[in-house]
Amino acid sequence: MPRAALTYTALTANSSIADVAGTAIAPTTGHTIAEALPEQTILRIVNTTAAEKTFTVKAGANPPAVAASLGDVVVTLAAGNVTPTVAFAGPFESGRFLQADGSLSIDAATSATGFVTAFKIPRNR
Repeated sequence: MPRAALTYTALTANSSIADVAGTAIAPTTGHTIAEALPEQTILRIVNTTAAEKTFTVKAGANPPAVAASLGDVVVTLAAGNVTPTVAFAGPFESGRFLQADGSLSIDAATSATGFVTAFKIPRNR
């Protein structure tokens, strides 16, 4: 089964954006950001599950991720059924997390509920 697609929400330099709802977490398939820019990626993860849950940014494939052997990054969020718990993760290193097809992969623990948003940080010169 293919991973659920995440699209970037672009942050705007010297400005602001309205809050976005995000994409519902898909614990069965996980998520992917196609044509990812790991160094410009911040994930907002919202846990609405009645239990602590983990979310994993998967180590990439070598090549192109020559540092993939450093492993995954795991984000743990406390139970969020009364008040959703939120974590921000990133930016990430291409040399550790980029998949062979240029994507970034994110997994969620079994039965996790909530939302995930991929923000793209602008590059100012």
